[in-house]
Amino acid sequence: MNPIYFLGWCFFRLTYSVWFRRTSFNPERVPRTGPVILASNHESYLDPMLVGASLPRAINYLAREDLFSFPVLGWILRNWQAVPVNREGGGAKGLKAILDRLLAGGAIILFPEGTRSRDGNLQPARSGIGLTVIKSTAPVVPVRVFGTFEAFNRLMRFPRPRPVAAKFGQPMLFEQLRAEAKDCSKARLKEIYQEVADQIMAAIAKLEPREDR
Repeated sequence: MNPIYFLGWCFFRLTYSVWFRRTSFNPERVPRTGPVILASNHESYLDPMLVGASLPRAINYLAREDLFSFPVLGWILRNWQAVPVNREGGGAKGLKAILDRLLAGGAIILFPEGTRSRDGNLQPARSGIGLTVIKSTAPVVPVRVFGTFEAFNRLMRFPRPRPVAAKFGQPMLFEQLRAEAKDCSKARLKEIYQEVADQIMAAIAKLEPREDR
């Protein structure tokens, strides 16, 4: 962690621990070094920092590229290793930026559902994360956040002091699907993207808010 990231990490770790009574389960499943994709469900604006504050390594966040144009905010985002993407969070430029961070050995958090849940329930996964996974060689760690919908959902103006937690699953490698994707048809490739996304979402759904031994 660079000094600016470390200060932010300490601030959010303390804030989430005191205000939201943060708990994390099995964070040791995330590799301490090397590329990794953290695939989390999405309930609230609180989710990215909850996942980041639960880990002892720096991770890369996604941020709208227009936010980087603001002098102070842009400087903070760059030091927090944020990845600039367009408003839709996709596109060739955004994908290249994500893959570049992974090639450099970084960890990055992605949300398979693509948007925050409207009711606190898990949503179907979009194929975009499958594309990212197939284009990379990084392991995927499924993550499930709990309580953030009750703490700060779409209908709330301010966060509430509700307990929140992050649970980390076993890494997923997708070796067979990555190998098949190298020389399959375009139609099958699209199926693989969605298949990967669905497998990740299924792994997220199985996670429970408790420590696994």
